Amino acid sequence: MSLSPLAIDIETVGLEWEDMDEEVRNYLLNRGKKDVTKKEVINRLPLSPGTGRIISIGMWRPEEEKGGVLLEKSGDGDKPVEWAELSEETMIYRGSESEILTEFWRYISQGVGRLITFNGRSFDGPFLMLRSALLGIEPTRSFSPYRYSFSRHCDLAEVVSFFGARRLESLDFWCRQAGIEPPKTEMDGSDVDAAYREGKIEKIGEYNLRDARATAELFNVLKPVIDSMQKEL
Repeated sequence: MSLSPLAIDIETVGLEWEDMDEEVRNYLLNRGKKDVTKKEVINRLPLSPGTGRIISIGMWRPEEEKGGVLLEKSGDGDKPVEWAELSEETMIYRGSESEILTEFWRYISQGVGRLITFNGRSFDGPFLMLRSALLGIEPTRSFSPYRYSFSRHCDLAEVVSFFGARRLESLDFWCRQAGIEPPKTEMDGSDVDAAYREGKIEKIGEYNLRDARATAELFNVLKPVIDSMQKEL
């Protein structure tokens, strides 16, 4: 029996600017060919695994219509780190970045087939793998298998752009066009860092789970296209 596919999405925030090495801060401020403000540099910190960290990993199984979220703990450090029921169809795991990454790699190494993302080859995958490396955690799966095969990792951004042959539109755009409830009605990625600073970690987890679910639902819609593209391999 084939293993069940799993849709994945992550949310990130920037590292604390003042906690970074002075040489690193100077490099970030001066590496561009044009002048950028300190605020602009800080706003981009969540976009790189070298200057950001993972606070939430949303997962959704398109075949079972169930999912879960691995979410940073918020002031409840004495509670055990384990999965708990969030709703009838969702689970939640709370922990530090190291703990949620360790559990993520354990989870996808057992009983998970094809990984599904939207822009995961260039963002989610590198972020998960490089942050893990920096924290001394060994990844159990690769997000960079042979690019033109979707058997191990299906990046839906590669599907809708036909491997970069056409301009890429957003996940929200394709969800709306496919009649899928868009995940970004209350929040989008640009709001996450500010929401985190305001202590809205639960809202971020809810948004992250909606993103993962929308990715899974879009995968179901695009499956005929995906299967057709694979016939030429």
